[in-house]
Order: sequence, then structure tokens, then C-alpha cells
Amino acid sequence: MLKTINGTTFRKMVLAGVSLLEQNKEYIDSLNVFPVPDGDTGTNMFLTMKSAVGEINKCMNNDLSSLSEAFSKGALRGARGNSGVITSQIFKGFCSVTGTCKEINTKDFAKAMHEGATIAYKAVTKPKEGTILTVIRVMAENAVALAKKHDDFEVFFKKVLETGEEILKQTPEMLPVLKKAGVVDSGGRGILVIFTGFYRYLMGEEDLEFTFEDDKQPQSLDDVIADINNLGDIEFGYCTEYMIIHMHKKTTEADIDKLREKLMEIGDSVICIGDLSLVKVHVHTNEPNKALQYALELGELFNLKIENMREQNRELKKKAQAVEESKEMGMISVAPGDGLATIFKELTVDEIIVGGQTMNPSAEDIANAAEKVPARTVFVFPNNKNIVLAAEQANDVTNKNLVIIPTKSVPEGISAAIAFNPEASVEENKQAMLEAVKSVRSGQVTYAVRDTHVDGFDLHKGEIIGLDDKAILAKGNLVADTTEKLIETMFDDSIMNITLFYGEDIREDDANKLQEKLAEKYPDCEVTVACGGQPVYYYIVSLE
Repeated sequence: MLKTINGTTFRKMVLAGVSLLEQNKEYIDSLNVFPVPDGDTGTNMFLTMKSAVGEINKCMNNDLSSLSEAFSKGALRGARGNSGVITSQIFKGFCSVTGTCKEINTKDFAKAMHEGATIAYKAVTKPKEGTILTVIRVMAENAVALAKKHDDFEVFFKKVLETGEEILKQTPEMLPVLKKAGVVDSGGRGILVIFTGFYRYLMGEEDLEFTFEDDKQPQSLDDVIADINNLGDIEFGYCTEYMIIHMHKKTTEADIDKLREKLMEIGDSVICIGDLSLVKVHVHTNEPNKALQYALELGELFNLKIENMREQNRELKKKAQAVEESKEMGMISVAPGDGLATIFKELTVDEIIVGGQTMNPSAEDIANAAEKVPARTVFVFPNNKNIVLAAEQANDVTNKNLVIIPTKSVPEGISAAIAFNPEASVEENKQAMLEAVKSVRSGQVTYAVRDTHVDGFDLHKGEIIGLDDKAILAKGNLVADTTEKLIETMFDDSIMNITLFYGEDIREDDANKLQEKLAEKYPDCEVTVACGGQPVYYYIVSLE
């Protein structure tokens, strides 16, 4: 009978959840509503959780406060796609509760789930029922009721998961598009997989081990807590960090608390966390000698680092001044192919983020690109409806003023970039870009990845399909013919320009042949083709 979860168990429980998610991410991807090869809900959720575990692995102790903070921060930084962003918000709320616990009982766990659902709903402008939000909300509501009756995690958790499975089965009745596709909500399945991994570990399945290769340099403690963006005068000049190991026999837990109090008397930004096996310390002070002296009374020093923050501050001021003197506004754009990246560069877009369908960039990827732009305000073109939320969340991990133009396609992003006027104000540019986006219609041509019936079409695996951001509009056996049908469906007398961006699987001469055919069919329109180089989609179509 398990009645409480401590920090050590919490750490391993999270690893088990991510392990099970990795094993099932391809299945979760396959639940994508539209039968196109960009169903990446499981992949996005996994990459989000992988980032969270990466932060947890850096955590030097097992107190729930530190682990919860690492979990929340890692999920935020790694959030990818709508599913990843919502997942990060679920665990942001979840960790805000677990981080206050010494040990977690069923009531604490239920409260954490409830807070996670609340935060996730707030993160979405127009929440839809029948999605991951519904699944976590119903699970959380049921968990709160169950926790009043059950203090044993085995009984409690099993019933919570049963509730989750029941509500997941109902999602097709809440969203007609799910029912038509014959699938349950992929995000809802993903969150259930994660919590199932938690449950399996708690019930003794310790073989769910999960490790990662380091793909990024670990963040230093100073990166996390130092207020490097406050470029005013520095009150405390030395950033002092160290670990205390091999404690003296007389050292007690109370001594660690006393050390924290002493450090607060001689500085600020104090972190003093750990136990009798290891204590990690960070403090900004003008008396680093005292910070070291106090520590030596407890044990031996390890990984000692003292940095002159005033000198760092001077360098930061220089960089900040350089940014201010560069320009007021810049632009970054997501582009799925080299050709499209070149087009955006020619439109004076400062930074290109490689991504799109099947490879959604994270909030941190977008924030990192913004940091490279020598401007205080940066316009962001996500160019994919599944990247818009991650772009909005990037504001939480950068100090730049990000203005998100919610472009849902590459043609919309190109129109927004063309509308940019460096002489206009930020607000004027924003309005001009939003108006420009309204003037373009976008379509894509790809292939069906399974047999299904959706949007009035009986589709078979391998058939060519044409779609806009709302529905499938055409199908066929040949790429060129299906592209022509798609344009015919989208066309009206207001259209003056037709542009085809051909993908990596289309030869240039085939694209030119299609251009000639369309020019003959629409003599009053200017028809152009350009190399997009994008994967997955044979053509991206722009009508203006």
C-alpha cells in the first residue's frame, strides 16, 4: 500500500511517464484527425517532456520543490506544437502544487491535477471540449472526489485512469471531426499515456528506465536566477557558487538552514538547497570570503566559482546599447524548406527557424531566434496553426518584445513580411500585417496516410489530397491534377495572383508545366512558381 510519494519516487515516476510516452508516440501521432503525414502530437508531447526530464536530471537533490521547479521549467522551454504547449501548462499547474509538498498524498496529487487543468484551460484562448483539456479536467475533477475516499495510490490512481479512458472514448462525440476520422483525441491519449507511466512505476514496474543523450549544454545556476536583464547598478558584485560535500560528522540539517540565513545577511539571490549528502549554494555578495568561510564550517567545498558581476554588467550594457542603436523592429519566420527560407530572407526577415509540419519548433527555439535579432521588437510569423501557441509562449522565455502575427501558412507569412514598413510604428506594422494576412488564401497538396472518410471524401492510403487550413477540398491520383482541382475549388473572380511553391519531391520542369497549364486556364491571373524545398507537401498554393 502506497500512501505518499517522496522526491526520489517523484523523479523516477516522471521518468517512467516519459519512457512510456516515447514507446507510444508513433501510435499517438497516428491518431491525427487529418490523414496527412504531419500527425505529430505524440512527438511534440514527447519532446516537451524530454526537455522537462533534461532539467530534472540536472537537479542535484530530491526535494519536491526543486524537482517540481525543474520539471515545470523544462517543459516550458521545450514546449512544441499546441499539444506540447498545453502539456507544459498542465504540468506547470501540477508542479505549482507538488512543489509545496514535503511528500505527496492522494489529496495533494488530486489538487495538483486540478491546478494543472485550470492553468491549461487559461493558456488556450478558445478552449475546445473533446480535446486533451477535457481529458485532464475530467480526470482531475474525479481525482478530487476519489481522494476524499481513498488514501492508497493503487486504488486512487487506477480509478483516475479508468475515468480518463472513459472520457477519452467520448471525445469523438464532442468533436464531429474526430468521429468522422474514427479516432479519439490524440492529445488526450498522450496525457493518459504519461499518467499511466506514473501509475506503472508507483505499482512497482521499475524496468521503465529512460535516459537521454545531452544535446544541449547544461544551464548554469546563474543563468536561471541572475537578473541579467537588470542593467542598473549592481549592489552585490560577486556571484558565488559552490557545492558542499563530505559533511562534518557534527553537521545537521539545522546547520544548512542557518547557512542560508547567514548568506541572506551578506547578499541576495540566495539559493541554499540540499541535504546532508550535498548542498548547492548560490549567492550574490560583496563578501565572497565570508560565504566560503560559512560553508567550510559544514564540510568540504566542490565546484567553486566566483564571478565579477559588475564586469559582466558592463559587458551586458554594451550589448544592450548595441541592440538599441541597431533598429527598432525585426522579423523572424518559420520556414519548412531552403527555398522558402531564401524567399523570406529576400523579404528582409532577420532570422529563419527551420520547421513546420512534422517538425514544430519549440518556444525556446523561437525565443533563441528572437535573441539573435538586433532589435527590441520582433515580429514572429509561425506560418502553421500548430506553432502559434508555442510562438505566444516564447514571450515567457525571452526579454524581447515579441509581436506574434498568427500566420497559419507560408503564403500568409510572406504577405505579412511584404507588408512590413521599417518607417512605421510597431502598432501600424502589426495592423498592416494582419490585414495582409486576410488577403491571401492558402492550400497544400500532400498524400493520405491511411484509408478514411473525412470532409465528404472516401480516401485511400497513397491518394493525393488538396486541403486548406480547415478541410480537404480535392483528391486524385496525380499531383498536378489534384493541385489544379484544389485551385479550382479555392478560386473566385477576386483572385489576381496564383503562386505555387514546389516541394523537395517535385522537379522544376514538372512545376513549370503546371504553371503553363494554369496560366492558360486563368488568363487574367499572374501565375508564378518558386522552389520551396519543403518536405511532405508537394505544393504550397497561394491565391491573392
